[in-house]
Amino acid sequence: MTVTDTTVLEAVASKGDGAGRAAVPAELIDELMAKVKTNGIELLGDGGLIAQFAKRILERALDEELTEELGYERGDPAGRGSGNSRNGTTPKTVLTEVGAVDLDVPRDRNGVFEPTIVPKGVTRLKAFNENVIALYAQGMSTRDIRKTQTLHTSGG
Repeated sequence: MTVTDTTVLEAVASKGDGAGRAAVPAELIDELMAKVKTNGIELLGDGGLIAQFAKRILERALDEELTEELGYERGDPAGRGSGNSRNGTTPKTVLTEVGAVDLDVPRDRNGVFEPTIVPKGVTRLKAFNENVIALYAQGMSTRDIRKTQTLHTSGG
């Protein structure tokens, strides 16, 4: 870990939502950075802190989408006999700005749940595609783009 990594992460956390509130509380960043220092966790690359954070946030958002679709919270007795319920997860790898993220996408028993944050059949998040298109439009070859993405996802 370098000082720059810490500074960038803290700057992002303190930027907030435009209303003076931090999107990620400084205390959480402090706690995470302490774990990075003491446990030797990498910030970038496969299994790095940022990829783990992306995984947890995306999975939480997917779970919230399913909760909204079903109309009841996980474990709520109101779901019993409702005609549809949670039915485990399906593994899925999506490419993001922080690299490949392995997700456990929740599913419902009736198979009607269509997530919007990571739609079925999508393996790249929208912003990832936009970045690739922008690089291609700037004259980078697809080979150079692939090499650049490999360097970014491997932490090198």
